[in-house]
Amino acid sequence: MTGEPDSQAETRSESKASDGLSAVATEESPVRRRVEVRVPASRVRKAFDRAYRDLGKQVRIKGFRPGKAPRAVLERLYGASIAEEIERSLVQETLPDAIEQVAIEPVVPPAIDAAPPEPGVDFTYAALVEVKPAIELPELEGLPATRPRVEVKDEEIEAELERLRERNAPVVEEPEETEAETGHILGIDFVGRVDGEPFEGGTGRGIDLEIGTGRFIPGFEEQLVGVRAGEDRGVEVTFPEDYGEASLAGKAAHFDVHVAEVKRKQLPELDDEFAKDLGDFDGLDALRERIRTDLFEMRDNQARGDLNKSLVDALIERTPFDVPPGLVEQQLERQLRSAHQRLEGQLEHAALHGQLDRWREEWRPAAEREVREQLLLEAVATQREIAVEDAEVEAQVEKLAASQGATVEQLRQAVGQETLESVSRRQLADEKALEFLAAAAKVEETSDS
Repeated sequence: MTGEPDSQAETRSESKASDGLSAVATEESPVRRRVEVRVPASRVRKAFDRAYRDLGKQVRIKGFRPGKAPRAVLERLYGASIAEEIERSLVQETLPDAIEQVAIEPVVPPAIDAAPPEPGVDFTYAALVEVKPAIELPELEGLPATRPRVEVKDEEIEAELERLRERNAPVVEEPEETEAETGHILGIDFVGRVDGEPFEGGTGRGIDLEIGTGRFIPGFEEQLVGVRAGEDRGVEVTFPEDYGEASLAGKAAHFDVHVAEVKRKQLPELDDEFAKDLGDFDGLDALRERIRTDLFEMRDNQARGDLNKSLVDALIERTPFDVPPGLVEQQLERQLRSAHQRLEGQLEHAALHGQLDRWREEWRPAAEREVREQLLLEAVATQREIAVEDAEVEAQVEKLAASQGATVEQLRQAVGQETLESVSRRQLADEKALEFLAAAAKVEETSDS
């Protein structure tokens, strides 16, 4: 590689340990170092001697007593595998010291480029190490940001009260002569057929269907308007072209429907008694105030999230730097593992892994954005000397455990003490960094409509 004397390729560091181990680091990019490691021949020879001595005690070779087979015989039979084993063990033993010598901190496990060692010869290998980038932050005071205005209107509270009435309304049976209308709840049994044959998922018994909710295939509910309890009715529908079950998409179907009963919701009166039945409320005014408070808190949290996003957007725009590819891959793999756990059993193996492969590419930009955000907030916390106290970490762990319905000890056993505390400390540091940025930002309030 060519370049000016002060180019990245010329940036090197080297040191030697007392046992002859040496390491040289070359900067290949702002986030990648190539560490050339040399293990002295004396150490390699000892590794071979130890390996063959241990091997001789373990293997049984015809014509030789246990442990008495000559090394030349062992070399002929096991030389290739022994060299591979020694390569792995020498790298494992020496890499931490080599990394420490050149004073770099890997962010992901290094990739190793090595050839099998030979007795009596220095063993050399290269470690390709990804590191955090050096981030030069812009002026942090006065970053532009936006925050939605938070308000709760009276009509929104009344709409929520109506939803509470709907959810808490008892269902009563209508008289037999009642003709079903939109809003009625029908208790139905049905059998569906395509081309005269029943199909999987097309039969149901004791199903409640509220007319007008659109839960069933388009056209199904409308054809039950006017039906009475005890009546049978045929329903003709066509499955949508984008129906989830491909074998039914776009096909015409006939359903034989028996209506067992016609019911309706009996909305409770909107009064103090209704409020008291819902919980610890003195009356309807207290319930209205709780709704107002809950809606405000929810929207305020959303607005804070929007503010934080706009702050990070402004910071990213003003702070170009390379992101270590390995960190992006780690973030992506965590998301894919979570998706795999959620979907396993719901999709066939081939379909699941095909979807995961598509998501691997679709989610990559978002994963890179998340890593970039984490590195930026860490840089802000470092520059501003933002500290997280042990007591704060402990409180965060307790809060997390409570949110998952577990004890702190159960959470520690499930996640691991070190991981749990590290993640909690990082989250708290990120929150404090965002609080600092928000307090110093030039925030524009926007309409939340």
